[in-house]
Amino acid sequence: MKTLSIKQPWAELILRGRKKIEIRKWNTKFRGEFLIHSSKVPDKDAMKKFGFENLPNGFVIGKAKLVDVKAYKNDDEFLKDKDLHLAGKEWGNKGFILKNPQRIEKIKHKGNLGFWELNKK
Repeated sequence: MKTLSIKQPWAELILRGRKKIEIRKWNTKFRGEFLIHSSKVPDKDAMKKFGFENLPNGFVIGKAKLVDVKAYKNDDEFLKDKDLHLAGKEWGNKGFILKNPQRIEKIKHKGNLGFWELNKK
């Protein structure tokens, strides 16, 4: 199944339903359900900002459905969705619109860049 590595606490915020748009610098034609992998290295500043101390890193921890990609053309558009993506402009201008986040039993995995296929061994 397609999998996307996302730094903590962003992965956790998606699973809790607080983050509904994942910001990226690249676009994708992929639509559908994918697994959420928590990257090995967390975003330490964001961990503090959102009040997290210890979240799982280096695991597939959930799944969600990518339903569309929004291309932000300007700062006003980006800021309008701030409560949905919770991110800064430095992360990119493509918004992966997510639905139906669900937590799953953790699977240890090192992760990868972009969408990648989970190889269960």
